[in-house]
Amino acid sequence: MMLTEKQRGVLGGMVAGLGVTILGLGAAIVVRPQALLPGEDVSSAIVHALRWDVLLVVWLALNVGMLAKHRFFTPADIDGGGLSEGTSAAKVLQSILQNTLEQVVLAFSVHLIWAAAMPRTWQAAVPAAAMLFFVGRLSFWRGYAHGAPARAVGFALTFYPTVGLLVLSVGRLAWEVVAGGSLSH
Repeated sequence: MMLTEKQRGVLGGMVAGLGVTILGLGAAIVVRPQALLPGEDVSSAIVHALRWDVLLVVWLALNVGMLAKHRFFTPADIDGGGLSEGTSAAKVLQSILQNTLEQVVLAFSVHLIWAAAMPRTWQAAVPAAAMLFFVGRLSFWRGYAHGAPARAVGFALTFYPTVGLLVLSVGRLAWEVVAGGSLSH
């Protein structure tokens, strides 16, 4: 199967984002920077994750604000998407907001699961994932209007860290079930 030019562009961006994700999360887990680790107990890890997840919520708030500002200053869009056809600018902003909302909900959930389930020495992965998310959303936002290849790295930097933490969390749960006991936090 031959890929189109756009597909090759998306694939290149996704591979680049995956590489950065592996390096970033791998470094956080292996190097274990003390400044990015929580206290010793699970509640400290959860509080730690919530504090870092402000980087996710910032992007959600920015996207809501950008769409609201556009609607306020654009007579064709002021009634909202449910009551008007919507301009192309409103549709783009709504699409970015929708994708950001989906990514925030997924990442936020996975970060909390990670904080509750994974060892303290691996908890620097949450700040690393949150930082990758922040940079990824910026890249996604800047590239969105230029098409799929231009936003691929940004999408990858928000999605792959979350999926990586999710896969490792599920792997740990499966190990605990198979091993018949709990691994220490």
